[in-house]
Amino acid sequence: MLKTLQSLALVLAAMVWCGVQPLAGQSLAAQSDTAPAPLRIKAVIVTTFEPGEDTGDTPGEFQYWVEREPLPEKLPFPGGVRPLRINAAHDVLGIVTGMTLANAGPSILALGVDPRFDLTHAYWLVDGIAGVDPADGTIGTAAWAHYVVNDVNRQVDSSEKPAAWPYGLFVIGAHQPNVLPAQPMTNNLYTLNAALADWAYGLTRALKLPDNAAMAAERARWQGSAYPAAAAPPTVIVGDSYASDSYWHGAVMNQYANDWVKLWTRGKGNFVMANMEDAAIAEALLRLDRMHRADYQRLLVLRVASNYSMPAPGTTAVQSVNSPYIKSTALDCSWLVGSTVLHQLQQHWDEYRDHTPSAP
Repeated sequence: MLKTLQSLALVLAAMVWCGVQPLAGQSLAAQSDTAPAPLRIKAVIVTTFEPGEDTGDTPGEFQYWVEREPLPEKLPFPGGVRPLRINAAHDVLGIVTGMTLANAGPSILALGVDPRFDLTHAYWLVDGIAGVDPADGTIGTAAWAHYVVNDVNRQVDSSEKPAAWPYGLFVIGAHQPNVLPAQPMTNNLYTLNAALADWAYGLTRALKLPDNAAMAAERARWQGSAYPAAAAPPTVIVGDSYASDSYWHGAVMNQYANDWVKLWTRGKGNFVMANMEDAAIAEALLRLDRMHRADYQRLLVLRVASNYSMPAPGTTAVQSVNSPYIKSTALDCSWLVGSTVLHQLQQHWDEYRDHTPSAP
C-alpha cells in the first residue's frame, strides 16, 4: 500500500511539474496542503544515451541500469530528452542526459531544480562509455576521474598553422599552443573530489572485468607497440576526462588532448577518457551547488572504454574512427563497476548521508 501511495504521489507531482491543470473546484491552498514532500534521493545514475527503448533491445548506457538495478518506474521529464527512471524504494534516480555538452548540461540543471526531488544529499554517478588513450588502457578499461577538462579553445586549420606547432589549437587569449594565459577568458578545468574518486577506485580496483574474444582480438593489434596498456586486459584505473563537442580521433588530436589536460591541471592530471558530456555535467552541478540544490563534492565520473582515441598500428585514423565499437562488453564493465559503488552507498547510507566517503 505504501509503495502504491508513493507511486501515486509521484504521478501527481509529475502532473504539476508538467503543467497539467488541477481538478476543477480544488483551491490552490488545498493543492498546496496535499502536495507530496519531495523524494529524498540517495544517488543519481547519469548516463548520456540510449538508442532505443529502456529495456529489451540493443542496450545503450542506460539499459543495464534499468534492467539490473532495477529502475522499474518511469517519470515524465519535460526538461530532458526522455523520461527519468526510479527504483522501487524511490531513492535512486536514473537519467539519460542526451549526448554532447549542449544536451548534458541543460538536462542536469532541469533535474536539479525539479521540485519532486530532494537532491541535497545525492551522489551523482556519471557512468558512460568513452574513447581511451591507448597509453593508459584498453577496451573495457574503467577510469575514475580526478579532473574533468572542457574543450573551449582557439584554433586555426592545420594546413595554415606554423610549421613548428604540433597542431592548430590553443587557449583563447594565448598566441600559440601549450601556453596558459595569466587570466584565461574561459575556465576549462573542473576539479572533482579526489578523495571520493579514490574511495570508489579502492572499492573497484580488484574487480574482474568482463572480457571476450573480440576484445582480445582488438588489443592484440597493439602487441609489440609503444602502448603496452592497450594490449593488456582491462582493469580499473584512475584517469581524467576530456570533454569535447568535437568527435575527434587520431594521433595528433590524442597528443593535443594529453597536452590540454596537463596544461589546465598544471601537470597534475592525465588524459585517459574522451567524451562529449562530462564538462557540462560538472558545470551544471557547480551551479546547482551554489543554489543549494546539489552537492558538487558528491560528483563521481566513471568512464569505460568502448574504443581507442587513436588508431592501432597499421590502421589509418579514418579506418579506425569508422570501425564499430565493442559496446556491449564496455557497457557490462560500466554497470559492474558503477553498481559496486552504488550498492556500497546504499548499504552504508547512515554513514554516507552526511559524510562523503574517502579512501583509507
